[in-house]
Amino acid sequence: MDFQSDNTSGVAPQVMEAILNANHESAPSYGQDAVTQAAKQKFNQLFEREVDVFFTATGTAANGLALATLCPPYGVIFAHEEAHIITDEANAIEGFTAGAKIVPLSGKQGKIDPEGLDQRVQAWKNHRPHAPLPAVLSVTQVTEAGTVYTIDEIKILSQIAKTHGLYVHMDGARFANALVSLGETPAAMTWKAGIDVLSFGGTKNGALAAEAVVFFNRDVSKNADYMHKRMGQLFSKMRFFSSQFLALLQEDLWLRHASSANQIATQAAEVLQRCIGVKLLYPVEANEIFVRMSERLSSHLRAHGIAFYDWGLPGENHYRFVTSFNTHSLAIESLKIACKANLETSQSV
Repeated sequence: MDFQSDNTSGVAPQVMEAILNANHESAPSYGQDAVTQAAKQKFNQLFEREVDVFFTATGTAANGLALATLCPPYGVIFAHEEAHIITDEANAIEGFTAGAKIVPLSGKQGKIDPEGLDQRVQAWKNHRPHAPLPAVLSVTQVTEAGTVYTIDEIKILSQIAKTHGLYVHMDGARFANALVSLGETPAAMTWKAGIDVLSFGGTKNGALAAEAVVFFNRDVSKNADYMHKRMGQLFSKMRFFSSQFLALLQEDLWLRHASSANQIATQAAEVLQRCIGVKLLYPVEANEIFVRMSERLSSHLRAHGIAFYDWGLPGENHYRFVTSFNTHSLAIESLKIACKANLETSQSV
């Protein structure tokens, strides 16, 4: 059973059907088609205001478009030290921004420490023009530790950023998982909390290849269409990307997907904690589980067909389990059997 990543899952049948439906006839190119316009209108409804939306094929491209629009080449983007834009995007952001610097910030459980943010920004502002210009705060929701920022936590960080004249970006690759975890509205978790631009994830939630960059602050998106084109993300057959979001947003499919993944993750965490020697590293608040366990146990689980990622530094014995929109309850039963077999083996030693 696969707990490696929500990137390893397949495509939701509704999304595949929407792509096939978009293929029935020809349509205007470069996003001028009816499907793309309908998808953009859906985002207006979803966020309870007029927004500018640009579709991309990958999360890296979405983050790149958002941050390159917000940050000048001489600017600084502040993010948690474990943020995806720092650890997993091959310096793409530095490339798209033509040289902007990403400064890592510390904080427990994957969350940026507000005091540390305030101090770092102030220190760099005081060293103008020698230090790069503080320009953007990027917040990851769900965090790289699988935890979820509360609305108040987002507001506090946004307020600090705005006080110093920074824009605020949210990397929402698992936006839906965070939303259902909090039980909040999309508007409450974004622009009402101070977010200027959101990278809205679809691929991890049942899409084939679909992400959206949503600009709430439309003053900064005036020339984002040029950046969109320059980055190679203005697809000639845009309807095949935007149609995926129409399918996900239809009848709250995206929220139902996220809710299922979160619930299965909670169940998996409960099972894992019954295995001897397993310790949760962070609270399970969405669809990711981080644990410490022995190499012996990890080998045992893998021998029983349970797939998951090594995590952290060599020798730490940290591992990550991720559930997807289509992770079946049978996966939990397989995990129970493997853990029970471990318990029985341990007791017989």
